[in-house]
Amino acid sequence: MHAYRSHNCAQLNASNVGDTVRLSGWVHRVRDHGGILFIDLRDHFGITQVLADPDSPVFKDVEKVRSEWVIRIDGNVMARDETLINPKLPTGEVEVFIRDMEVLGECDELPLPVFGDQEYPEETRLKYRFIDLRRESLHENMMLRSNVVSSIRKRMEGQGFNEYQTPIITASSPEGARDFLVPSRLHPGKFYALPQAPQQFKQLIMVAGFDKYFQIAPCFRDEDPRADRSPTDFYQLDLEMSFVDQQDIFDTIEPVLKGVMEEFGKGRPTNQDWPQISYKDAALWYGTDKPDLRNPIKMQIVSEHFAGSGFKIFASLLENEGTEIRAIPAPKGGSRKFCDRMDKFAINEGLPGMGYIFWRDQGAGMEAAGPLAKNIGPERTEAIRQQLGLGVGDAAFFLGGKPSAFEAVAGRARVAIGEELGLTDMDKFEFCWVVDFPMYEADEETGKIDFSHNPFSMPQGGMEALSAEDPTTILGYQYDLACNGYELLSGAIRNHKPEIMYRAFEIAGYPNSEVDKRFGGMVRAFTFGAPPHGGCATGIDRLVMLLANETSIREVIMFPMNQRAEDLMLEGPSDPTNEQLRELHLRVIPQD
Repeated sequence: MHAYRSHNCAQLNASNVGDTVRLSGWVHRVRDHGGILFIDLRDHFGITQVLADPDSPVFKDVEKVRSEWVIRIDGNVMARDETLINPKLPTGEVEVFIRDMEVLGECDELPLPVFGDQEYPEETRLKYRFIDLRRESLHENMMLRSNVVSSIRKRMEGQGFNEYQTPIITASSPEGARDFLVPSRLHPGKFYALPQAPQQFKQLIMVAGFDKYFQIAPCFRDEDPRADRSPTDFYQLDLEMSFVDQQDIFDTIEPVLKGVMEEFGKGRPTNQDWPQISYKDAALWYGTDKPDLRNPIKMQIVSEHFAGSGFKIFASLLENEGTEIRAIPAPKGGSRKFCDRMDKFAINEGLPGMGYIFWRDQGAGMEAAGPLAKNIGPERTEAIRQQLGLGVGDAAFFLGGKPSAFEAVAGRARVAIGEELGLTDMDKFEFCWVVDFPMYEADEETGKIDFSHNPFSMPQGGMEALSAEDPTTILGYQYDLACNGYELLSGAIRNHKPEIMYRAFEIAGYPNSEVDKRFGGMVRAFTFGAPPHGGCATGIDRLVMLLANETSIREVIMFPMNQRAEDLMLEGPSDPTNEQLRELHLRVIPQD
């Protein structure tokens, strides 16, 4: 017999009754039923119930066993009484009577329990992550992640993609975040960087003539942590294709992600038609470029109904250039109590508040109520109601000013309204493409032009647009994929022509010499016959987080950092030794 097991803890069933078996695993829990000791023995695969009574040769040893000890047992498989069968376990028809036992590893007092779903402080969970990972929910999340990655690889290979690995130690790459720098021992005073993404390498792979590339790629960015973002590293499905346009990219990745959602979504439906929404419309309708379409609310511009009205705050705002009034429809939100609650929501978000109108039945007909209704009169309120398609029992909320000042709050208010009123269907996946991102943006104070998104994107209209149009009106072949309010994917058709790239950077204030200095390798490659190409990257962590129905990516990452980018388990970052610093020609300057 094998030294540790003849079966794993999910394999035994009624067909094994009478067999002598060997199992190894962790003691999940111990129960004493009148002198008979029952142990749930757990391994990676599942749980088997084993037991010992005073007739067992090792009963006294079994009495000493505690939770999370690792043991090996030999015993006989017995059928459970019909009344004691556990249909929730694959092994629920049987139990194993212990004839022999060996303790393979004792366990000290646990800092957090494995059995049960008690909530423990995140700092404790991360310090003892190896114990936390034994818990059923986390174990399932890690297996889900592994299976999702495996499925993605098979689906990409099925579409003719090959996986290639790109360097981890490389030069700094402009991805919009801070680099993690790595000092060079052989080149004192110079630094490598961990890649923020394989952006330049995957484009060079296209220049080298490899038609379809993909990689489950590690990426490193020194970022401030958020619930949906790691402060150090993450993984993405990275892909690039030659001789493609934007729609080709969509047609390639959509079946991959739809297949994954159907395979692992536990019956939650995925919309089959993924709408393409312009960045401009997404900002207007949803207040964000990653809209949650499970919420049917669409915001609208209602400026004309407030211009010259009796509501002086909005009327005065509209006299300034670039201002507008937007409405957030709230079907079923027509109560003063709800409206006041949402007004406080806006105040807590840093705005003066949100005006509102709600419509109620007054017996003789419908009446518009609320401070705004009184100020602008019945004709204007009726015109607003008709534009928004609202009726009795509904409400609308209003924000005004320059969109950049209130748009994000309006978007969050839309989410809160949809959830509070039960309008958002929480049990499905809704994808949409956000397209036509602006290439450039102007600083509101200085007027300086800079890139608003990916600087390597091909501008719509090419050189002609860059030469003749107002930079703030130029759109790029850039696109994001949003699902349930999260950005899952970002990509672009690349700018593969050096003359267009130079001009694009010149508009943003970068002379040719700066482009050559920072991106010389890629620009040089483009002078040797570069194909039109494009691609995208999908965040693995966020994808699995959605599938696992979690709200934090730390619940789907095996060994995550904490909110301060610290590894509490291995105590990183750590102080270098003096010898390491000397080898690298570095000196640490003490903080004041």
